[in-house]
Amino acid sequence: MLKLPPLSLYIHIPWCVQKCPYCDFNSHALKGEVPDSDYVNHLLNDLDNDIQLTSGRSISTIFIGGGTPSLLSAEAMQKLLDGVRERLPVDAQAEITMEANPGTVEADRFNAYQQAGVNRISIGVQSFNQAKLERLGRIHGPQEAKRAARLAQELGLRSFNLDLMHGLPDQTLEQALDDLRQAIELNPPHLSWYQLTIEPNTLFGSRPPVLPDDDALWDIYQHGHQLLSAAGYQQYETSAYAKPGYQCQHNLNYWRFGDYLGIGCGAHGKLSFTDGRILRTVKTRHPRGYMTGNYLDKQHNVETDERPFEFFMNRFRLLEATPRADFVNFTGLDESLIRDKIDSALEQGYLTETAEEWQITEKGKLFLNSLLELFL
Repeated sequence: MLKLPPLSLYIHIPWCVQKCPYCDFNSHALKGEVPDSDYVNHLLNDLDNDIQLTSGRSISTIFIGGGTPSLLSAEAMQKLLDGVRERLPVDAQAEITMEANPGTVEADRFNAYQQAGVNRISIGVQSFNQAKLERLGRIHGPQEAKRAARLAQELGLRSFNLDLMHGLPDQTLEQALDDLRQAIELNPPHLSWYQLTIEPNTLFGSRPPVLPDDDALWDIYQHGHQLLSAAGYQQYETSAYAKPGYQCQHNLNYWRFGDYLGIGCGAHGKLSFTDGRILRTVKTRHPRGYMTGNYLDKQHNVETDERPFEFFMNRFRLLEATPRADFVNFTGLDESLIRDKIDSALEQGYLTETAEEWQITEKGKLFLNSLLELFL
């Protein structure tokens, strides 16, 4: 029998002003106005269809991602979050995050989004270097990014995050560290600092730029990690740093193999049931199809032989220890089924083990793919 983990809600807003050349998220360049009122109606209808999957649990976190959610009008955001609260119990202390671009129009709406219930904003800065921003296809400049961060600070939100990339085309170590220094100066409680990767089906995928080589990337990571640590940020996940107490609760729930409803174009969901089932759902990807009322694209039950890999693929992204009881409670499997694989990971120095938990080692972090392959 499964123990039901905490339940989150992910809401996808699919539009952007223009598609960035590195982006493989489900985002669509806007043609004309955002049909935000109509889309919110469809989101709430989609949620109505999924309420039966919640097993009566309340929502512990909400994340509104995209695309560019800050293209939604303040009125649409209010209608959306009011609609969610009317349909489901939302914890009084729920973290409610919205992704936002640093553009002037979006930043001017921050106060209204806060009134609607958003208490955490994630700002897609990517770089403070004008030439690098242009290379990435971003439509904001460094000063807009700084203004948006200061606005988020002044609002007194529970928290805000800055998204930064490193390993950009032709980026030097000093340019990467300069981006970090400028971010740290803005004093965000949370920083997502991740390496640019070239994905298929993107503009960069078809015309790859010249990126720093592996040695240069390692240099950037080591120096950047030292810089962030010295500024009081703790790394708690592969690409996530936070001041103590400011980790993103929504993402922690993903990585701890928690449950989440996914509504909106292309949104993914994972739901557990006390009868032992774990269900994964995927919503219709394109706005055109989704807004005909055809919300569910596909769903499947996670088979028992897939669960160890899925569990550890999430858990081992986190630097915190993994409670052994969580494996049993959230996969419904006995630990004896993976004992030989755990023993192999211990022998190879990827993990340490106590009576209560497993802890990934420095070697395990470096050879994460090899560690995870043991559970395939």
